[in-house]
Amino acid sequence: MTTEIRLSRRALLASAAVLSAGTFLSAARAAAPIKVAGIHGSPVENAWNSVLHKALQDAAAEGVIEYVFSEGVSGTDYARAMREYAEQGHQLIIGEAYAVETEAREVAADYPETAFVLGSSGKEAGDNFGVFGTWNHDGAYLAGMLAGKMTKSNVVGSVGAMPIPEVNMLINAFGEGVKAVNPDAKLLVSFIGTFFDPPKAREAGLAQIDAGADILFGERIGTADAAKARGIKSVGSLIDYTPRYPDTVFANALWGFRPILNAALADVAAGKPVGKDYTPFGLLKEGGSDIAYVKGVAPADAEAAMEARRAEIKAGTFEVPRNMEEPK
Repeated sequence: MTTEIRLSRRALLASAAVLSAGTFLSAARAAAPIKVAGIHGSPVENAWNSVLHKALQDAAAEGVIEYVFSEGVSGTDYARAMREYAEQGHQLIIGEAYAVETEAREVAADYPETAFVLGSSGKEAGDNFGVFGTWNHDGAYLAGMLAGKMTKSNVVGSVGAMPIPEVNMLINAFGEGVKAVNPDAKLLVSFIGTFFDPPKAREAGLAQIDAGADILFGERIGTADAAKARGIKSVGSLIDYTPRYPDTVFANALWGFRPILNAALADVAAGKPVGKDYTPFGLLKEGGSDIAYVKGVAPADAEAAMEARRAEIKAGTFEVPRNMEEPK
């Protein structure tokens, strides 16, 4: 058995940076670093936040930005944190508006000279409030194609945070990938009601295994712990979990933030409005996301079919369905 990482996390971020930044990085190193603040609603060890945090740390190490951050910021404190960083003169604020959509836009309107680019299920607002989505659904679909051919019970599970549009889309894409190769398979879905609670995700995963699932898709950290405890396989999301769970996580739906960050930084540096949707920079066909999998775990024909579909996605001849309805 050999490990085939189609795009490792390090390679993903590095190659995507080249694709999306171009001449910006060279110019940025010669200019004064852009002052950037990150506001993380969960600890930076949380998968989603860790992707943002790593991209921002890398940009800081390269001299492109000056980076400060806060983590574990509650919804009730989020607007205050945004205001404090804006008052301190940070040029760009990166974060998440999922739990504070209205408040975040109100703060941005009060600080028109500050650029805000936040993860959001809503639309951009004005000139200074940009949004981005976590669209690693391409990789989730491809991982689902492998899982659909691997399941022996014809039941697979998925543990998510809460039924917001982007989480729904990711879980639905995984399910669509499963059913594309195994129409008879059943998808179990559980939501834990929070973005970071590994023990709760583990318990949800165990419940799905008890209900017959023999493969789990972990949209939340902790799901793979349930799979490991019961000796079944699991799929990771956002980052590469295989090194942490080498005998459990056989595939990962990766997502990289650096292409989105570089696009936003380029706009800030050029004095252009950031009131736009930066989501497309994170798609597979743009080099911002992909699948990483351990070759030889899934049947050879399943891998071949998945790779053929992956090539179609990259070429733009196949588009993974974007179903944001709550999965049933």
